[in-house]
Amino acid sequence: MTLLSVVQMNSQDDIDANFIVIESLIQQSKVDGAELIVFPENFVCFAGGKQRETAAQFETIQQRLEHLAQQYQIWIVAGTLPCPFRPDGSIIPDGRVRTVSLCISPERTEARYDKIHLFDVHVGDAVGGYQESKFFEPGTDIVVAKTPFGHIGLMVCYDLRFPELALTLRAQGANILTAPAAFTYTTGQMHWQLLLQARAIDSQCHVLGAAQQGWHGEKRQTWGHAGATHSRGQILAITEAEGAQLITVPFDLKEQQAIRASMPLIQHRKLMTL
Repeated sequence: MTLLSVVQMNSQDDIDANFIVIESLIQQSKVDGAELIVFPENFVCFAGGKQRETAAQFETIQQRLEHLAQQYQIWIVAGTLPCPFRPDGSIIPDGRVRTVSLCISPERTEARYDKIHLFDVHVGDAVGGYQESKFFEPGTDIVVAKTPFGHIGLMVCYDLRFPELALTLRAQGANILTAPAAFTYTTGQMHWQLLLQARAIDSQCHVLGAAQQGWHGEKRQTWGHAGATHSRGQILAITEAEGAQLITVPFDLKEQQAIRASMPLIQHRKLMTL
């Protein structure tokens, strides 16, 4: 059995202040005995309009996270970071950046996932409308990271609403799905927990939903409630308090294999076109 930690944060625009919280959560996770810690979207810097400024520090931030993973001997799913270049190294030419989730081992960065589904949605909150595609270029590649305790299918926030992505990750060998998120208060209240459970039921994977919570500036409010869902679909743990929080849950690969064998959804699935 492996222990996995999932984080809730209230990140602001001060990178160094956020890193103090990040390290304290890693320390707590190690006390709990976890081998993996998953951070939320925008965990290093939550500052609207400063994506390019933060993206310019991408490699420095990556190195700081790699150092923490090595220092504490823990795997890190590094929520999301804005990045000014694509996986092939080419610079994004139109001023946009990519939303990148890194999977970092105690030795190195093992995988990079660029968020595919962008949040272009009108929401009834203080912000009103969100248009990620104005500031971000979508990724194209589905990514599964191999770890000693299971394969991790990397997702980000809005990706949770698209079951075909979770199913493709499962088909490519995923045992665990990570979903760093910054759900709005409005949409999170309606759908966050349901989506964590639905994707677990669809894919028969553990789903780890790290989350931002609270106010970020004067207008942006996120829902929080970082949660972890069992491969059968039930909630293992979910945060209820405000601010920086940590939950740690068990993952048993043999148990998951037995669940999948007893209800072989992937083998029974019929391909249909819309």
